[in-house]
Amino acid sequence: MIFLTVGTQFPFDRLVKAVDAAVAAGAVKDDIFAQVEGGWRPVNMRWVDSMDYGEFKAQVARSRAVIGHAGIGTILAALEAKKPLLVMPRLKQYAEVVNDHQVVTAGEFAARGHLLAAFETADLPGKMRALLEFRPSLSAAGGDAIAARIKSFLDSISVRHPRDSKPGTRESCGDPG
Repeated sequence: MIFLTVGTQFPFDRLVKAVDAAVAAGAVKDDIFAQVEGGWRPVNMRWVDSMDYGEFKAQVARSRAVIGHAGIGTILAALEAKKPLLVMPRLKQYAEVVNDHQVVTAGEFAARGHLLAAFETADLPGKMRALLEFRPSLSAAGGDAIAARIKSFLDSISVRHPRDSKPGTRESCGDPG
């Protein structure tokens, strides 16, 4: 069974619809179980609206592979469980996120061999077929090391948000100096 997850904050209808269409077209023969977070309801796979973190981790562990958005929680859970992972980043152009940080995240982890990435819905069927043969690079030994690498990566790309600065300063208005 393949687990499709959209994370816990927002629906990701573009991903769920694309996977549902790929299943209908026969891109994969495995059953897919989806967590849709209140979004579009698929017709070609079993699904739930949401699940708590314990259920999420158990579902990842039970799954043969994982498909999801390019969120760090999803990536970390799949890597810790040593599951093949296919991600499709949420995109700003579709108002799925406020910036394209998931594109960067997906690209960096794909370049390191940790996951497969589909940057367009048209790429999903082929990547879904490749997913079950994909073996993620697990060069970091264990979950703590993977988490440390993810934190290091995030620290290297993070941009300070105005809400994190002191109110009433030039910095809080987006003026660095």
